[in-house]
This record gives sequence, structure tokens and C-alpha cells, in this order.
Amino acid sequence: MNTFFCSDHARELGEDIIGSATNYQTYILVECPQPWTYEAFQSKWVPNNLQVLVEEVRCARLPVRFLLIANNYSHKVDYTTLLIYQKQEGMSHGYQKYEFKLPHIEQAAGVVKQYLWGKISDYEIDTGITRDILVCTHGSHDQCCARYGSPFYFQARTTVTDLELDHVRIWKSSHFGGHRFAPTAIDLPDGRYYGVLNQESLRSILTRTGDIESLRKVYRGWGVLPSALQILERELMLYHGWDWFNYQVGGKIIQQSLDNNTILAELSFEDSHGSLFIYEAKLVKDKTRTLEIKGSCNAKENSVFVKYAVDSMRIVCNKVASLSN
Repeated sequence: MNTFFCSDHARELGEDIIGSATNYQTYILVECPQPWTYEAFQSKWVPNNLQVLVEEVRCARLPVRFLLIANNYSHKVDYTTLLIYQKQEGMSHGYQKYEFKLPHIEQAAGVVKQYLWGKISDYEIDTGITRDILVCTHGSHDQCCARYGSPFYFQARTTVTDLELDHVRIWKSSHFGGHRFAPTAIDLPDGRYYGVLNQESLRSILTRTGDIESLRKVYRGWGVLPSALQILERELMLYHGWDWFNYQVGGKIIQQSLDNNTILAELSFEDSHGSLFIYEAKLVKDKTRTLEIKGSCNAKENSVFVKYAVDSMRIVCNKVASLSN
């Protein structure tokens, strides 16, 4: 039995988890009962047509992430929930949700194909659900996700019930990276990633209350931004507080050195009053925080995880909205 736990090791080293959120245009979440194999879409209950579609999308290198999801009732219900989250263009809050209720999981591949061709299936439904929290519990992929993710999922369900958040769903999810930060989660439709979570930090994330500084240790970054920019977004989030989550944001890399040690980045946001701000920042490789460690429990070799720091930052545009009518 493997007695090395990557999550324990990362915590012992004090790794800063920012910049570890992955960037995708589209998330496709298919409800599928467990158990899941190491390669989730090779699992028993995943139909062949869906396996073929996932492989076709992978070969085409489309910016699409397929994930399996489940809850305590997935093996009992007589329908399949399919969720598609699409990244919004320009400055935005994150992703737009499309939800489908399918009579059989075999229909998922056809509905996804229709969507990728620009058509919305008649199986689309409207619900009162406005947030889907995915918790990685994929223990067959990495044992830390079973050791820390699974109990966290069950506790999170209780937390959501206690807070009476009827608009929030908690899902078990297949692997989406960052096992060494287990328990790890994605908050959709925002597309923000979190790790080394506990129920106290989850409460703050769900209610957007409490000390915003508490997010410094659990915030992996915003998946709509390139990984290097995620540290810049974190600094602005911590400065502006919980109001930041209501702002529309966009960001891009303007220039980077050939060795990627220096990056010039731009981050724009529009606040709740309609004022526009554009920041330009110089990001530099932080040698003191860059680590060479095992990225998963089963890794045979170390990987280098580059960390960036905000070296300098300035406002290049500040258009304050008029308060007059």
C-alpha cells in the first residue's frame, strides 16, 4: 500500500496553492453512478458513444473538460443530469449554465454533440439551482481525493443544509487536478477553484462573508484566467473584499520573456457601479516559492511547480461611472 500522501506533503512544505486552477472554455458534467475507474470515462456505467465523443474531443484539442459527477441519489434516480458550463466572452462573472434532464445516460453524447454544433437540445430545463460545487472524490485516481475529498463532500452536504442554501448543489466529481490540495473543489458558474478546504472556509465561500483573508490559503485561482494571472486576481480580490465576486473581470498576458520568468499582464474589471479599471502588472517567477515535488500520490518523479509574484502594478485606465441620472 502506498503510504505517501501528496496532500500531506504539500501542506508540510507550505505550498502556496494559487495559480493551480485550470483554464477551459467549456465544462461538460455528466451524472454517472460510482464506482469510477482511474480513467473515469472508462467506468462501467459510461456508454460507449460517450467514451468515443470524449476521445474525439481530446484528439481535436478542444478547450473542453469532461467530468463525471454524482451525489447520494445518482444510483437511484431514473434520469441523468447533464450540465454544460460555457465561458462567457469578454469581461464576465465566469460561465453560463445549460442544464439537461435526460431519460438515459446514453443520450448524453448526442446532446453534447448538438451543443458543440451550436444547437440546444429539447431536454434543457430551468431550475432554481444557481451554484454547483464540485468536490473531487475520485479515490481510484489519487488516494488523497478519497482520504480527504470523500469525507469533506459528506460534511459539505450537511453545511449546505444547515445554511438552508436551496440554490446550491454539492456534487462528487471525477479528477480535475490538484490532488495535493485535497479536499479540492470547483465553484460553478464562477469557475473558481479551492483547495485544502474545511467546513469553516466552505461556509465563507458559500455565504461570501467572514474575513476575506481566509481565502489566501484556500484559493487556487480563477479558471477563466491564465494560471500566471491568478495571483494578480487574488491580490485584487483580497483588496476589494467580497464585493469583488460581483465584479465583471477579464485578463490577458501582454508579453512574456522567453524563459517565462517575467510576464507583463493586464487585468480589467468593472465594479458594481459601472466604473472600469484596468491594471497592468509585472509578474516574476518567485524562486523562493517555486517547488519541485511529487504532484500526486503515485508520481514516480518530482515535478516543478512554478510560482509567480506581483513585482509591480499600476492603473492604466480608470473610468469612474457617473453618479448622475
